[in-house]
Amino acid sequence: MHIVRLTLNCLRRFESVELQPQPGINLITGDNGAGKSSILEALHLMAYGRSFRGRVRDGLVRKGAEALEVFVEWEESGASGTGSTRRRAGLRHSGHAWKGRLDGEDVAQLGNLCAALAVVTFEPGSHALVNGGSESRRRFVDWGLFHVEPDFLPLWRRYMRALKQRNALLKSGGSNSALDAWDYELAEAGTPLTSRRQQYLERLQESAVTIAAELAPGLGINALEFLPGWRRNEMSLADALLLGRERDRQAGYTSQGPHRADWSVVFREIPGRDALSRGQAKLTALACLLAQADDYAALRGEWPVIALDDLASELDQVHQRRVLQRLAGSPAQVFITATEIPTALCGEMTPALTFHVEHGRVSTVI
Repeated sequence: MHIVRLTLNCLRRFESVELQPQPGINLITGDNGAGKSSILEALHLMAYGRSFRGRVRDGLVRKGAEALEVFVEWEESGASGTGSTRRRAGLRHSGHAWKGRLDGEDVAQLGNLCAALAVVTFEPGSHALVNGGSESRRRFVDWGLFHVEPDFLPLWRRYMRALKQRNALLKSGGSNSALDAWDYELAEAGTPLTSRRQQYLERLQESAVTIAAELAPGLGINALEFLPGWRRNEMSLADALLLGRERDRQAGYTSQGPHRADWSVVFREIPGRDALSRGQAKLTALACLLAQADDYAALRGEWPVIALDDLASELDQVHQRRVLQRLAGSPAQVFITATEIPTALCGEMTPALTFHVEHGRVSTVI
């Protein structure tokens, strides 16, 4: 898929701007604080329902405005693999309430809007995928499954609804018979959900190892290890919930299950993520994100949009060149922000289009 038009209204420093990007690499330059990252934030908001720099109400809406608006028009491959389809999506968000439209129809759930446009984002906080908390790693896996397995979202929602009900019963001192019913529901949804996650990581592992070897041979990524959230090799989820019930009553929440799942990167020589430098963590995260893009392309027959925020400050010139060479050799549409043109794009690799951001305005560089 590739975006043909992006319109932003009242988003951070921008009052109203419109971009018409091209397939291939789109470079967005400007001084620090000019608003380059805000353009990628808009894409991320449409694809994830949130900014990668925090909640919408925390400064994403332009000061003095009631709400921000993002409109995206893009082309994607037709279902038969021939030709293309033009799609449109719009989002108005005040920070507290939102309205969305997709292909001319109102959207009732934000997840349905996010399912339409796939964007893989690498930004300054992406290292948290490797050395941060488990929530970001679960979100990474679930986002991938959300886009390549249409029935995953209903399964995830079923599990989360059952978890909410069980936790409410634990806090209120619900009866064992009531807990039995929700334990059953949790196990019925959580067991296949866990299997999907494990299979997804196993599929991603081969690509991540290969990409890491290409981008940063010294990393020595060996595997992606899945942690299901309970002692799955010893007992079923239903048994784990029953055995942990009294402890959960005392705590007031469910202590085991897929909502506690995690995964980690196994290295050949580095003892663990705590021993990684910040640069190594970023390269590891980037390898995982690019593996996710590869997997999406293999299963969907088209590439997601790839957004790289402030690439030059995140990676040295050697790693920048390796990343850009890989992306330039793919059919993916890529957005890159930088304070100046990266050295790697000054030679045989040149951007399809360059935009410059200054004083809340975006201009196309000829």
